[in-house]
Amino acid sequence: MSGLSKSPAQKQAFTEHSAWRQFGAGWRPLHGSVLGSGVSFEWHDFKTREPFDWGQSFHPATVEICLNVEGDAKVSSGGSVAAFAPMTVGFYRRGQQPLRATRQANQRHQFLTIEISYDFLRQHLSEFVTSLHPLVRDVVSGRPDESAVASVTRLASRHQQLLTSLRQAPVLALAQKVWYQAKAMEAAAEFFFVAQDHHELFCHRTQRLSSERIEKVIAMLSKSLATPPPLEEIGRAVGCSAFHLSRTFSRATGMTIPQYLRQLRMERAAELLQSGKFNVTETALEVGYNSLSHFSHAFHETYGCCPGLYPLKIPAPKK
Repeated sequence: MSGLSKSPAQKQAFTEHSAWRQFGAGWRPLHGSVLGSGVSFEWHDFKTREPFDWGQSFHPATVEICLNVEGDAKVSSGGSVAAFAPMTVGFYRRGQQPLRATRQANQRHQFLTIEISYDFLRQHLSEFVTSLHPLVRDVVSGRPDESAVASVTRLASRHQQLLTSLRQAPVLALAQKVWYQAKAMEAAAEFFFVAQDHHELFCHRTQRLSSERIEKVIAMLSKSLATPPPLEEIGRAVGCSAFHLSRTFSRATGMTIPQYLRQLRMERAAELLQSGKFNVTETALEVGYNSLSHFSHAFHETYGCCPGLYPLKIPAPKK
């Protein structure tokens, strides 16, 4: 067992409330507690004029995942440093010694944390010990638990989807304990496991490359709704053939690239109409429709009403 073992009274002595008190509603616990269920989910959204000692909020005997949306921060232990830039994700272990962690001054900081206790990790991941990242493997195998940090990676689209769902659990309050614990396991599977052989490593890299390509395609389409580049040009930009890109994109999103472009156009059109600054004709041209009838037909199929009525009705998009 860990050398960090403490009595219940000692464990109860630690609280992170004092660290976040100055930010008021900028710190929002979403679910759970490390001392109770073994997992804790928290959302943070605040600005600070001075460098903020972020490390004072880390519970002892936990591994914390940080999905960093906005703001720059660092977490360090010994000679290792995890530098969080906007849209990055990483994790770190708070062992016997506090971690040095700072969030930069004069910035807005938005991030979600998933804090998982050693006991929870040992209970649920013991059978996978040889497949775990060394930082987590040491915890599960009961080795000395000095503080440590792992490397930071880019926040991929699937991570952003996880973050969005965690901020607003799509289940009844009665079911949230089960749902959040399942999400803790999903996060552990996503971030704590490492490839064990060359074949698995190759597959993982292939999946990551495909995911990055899809994100680039969506970004290119979003920036050029009115005049999207040809499929061949998109393929060259992301480093694969148009045929391979089409198959990969459809498999990942469930839609063809033209279908996804239409969805992006309709979402943007709805935003423009709702703003009140664009009429129907201007909106159609803004999102790439030269034919008003084609635009109206596409909009009606998506939102169930003609675009002229949308600002009044604001219905939900059809699935």
